[in-house]
Amino acid sequence: MERLQKVIAHAGIASRRKAEELIKEGRVTVNGKVVTELGIKVTPKDEIEVNGVKIEGEEPVYFLFYKPRGVITSVNDEKGRKTVMEFFPQVKQRIYPVGRLDYDTSGLLIMTNDGEFANLLMHPKFETDKTYVAKVKGIPNREDLKKLQKGVRLEDGMTAPARVKFLSSDRKKNTAIVEITIHEGRNRQVRRMFDSIGFPVLKLKRERFSFLTLHGLNPGDSRVLTPHEIKQLRTIANKGSLI
Repeated sequence: MERLQKVIAHAGIASRRKAEELIKEGRVTVNGKVVTELGIKVTPKDEIEVNGVKIEGEEPVYFLFYKPRGVITSVNDEKGRKTVMEFFPQVKQRIYPVGRLDYDTSGLLIMTNDGEFANLLMHPKFETDKTYVAKVKGIPNREDLKKLQKGVRLEDGMTAPARVKFLSSDRKKNTAIVEITIHEGRNRQVRRMFDSIGFPVLKLKRERFSFLTLHGLNPGDSRVLTPHEIKQLRTIANKGSLI
């Protein structure tokens, strides 16, 4: 289920703010009844009319995208920076990113217009695994990495246990490459976790989202998710993944 104003916006009738105005003005009906409350949620089976004209729901689309560094994970940006939307000029549907990746973080991002699917993947209780590879300043030892495995205290609380793997180090440059898998989605969480143990992140890439990988893609590339992959994601999210 999705909020009525969001459905109207996705159908291309109006912006979400304008859709809210239309609802307040009594110009929207759901299954033949006038609706003026903004909090109402609807399903794909509900019949929605705006100014007496039935709106047609968009066909759901799902993309796996390799976000480059230096790109905003947003539909638009007030500062005029490049956004992920600029990589999908051929897509007619009003897609948006599932979750976020920082401006300086590259890697796997899912793009869709299916709000229920997006909420399913991002809700904390569903525990979808996300794997990152971080280049950090300094060379953490086993005890340092155990702190991340057990969970560290950040300003917004303790993190859940993580899976951590030391990949390599460069003693001349005093840097290391570490893989970390988390299922939470706090703002800049991986960077803050490494900061908390004294090893700031120099470069960060999300390499996996659940079972999905970036195999065969270069930065800026995308591909359509298969029906089987979409079904798998729904199943895994509903069951919850284990760490």
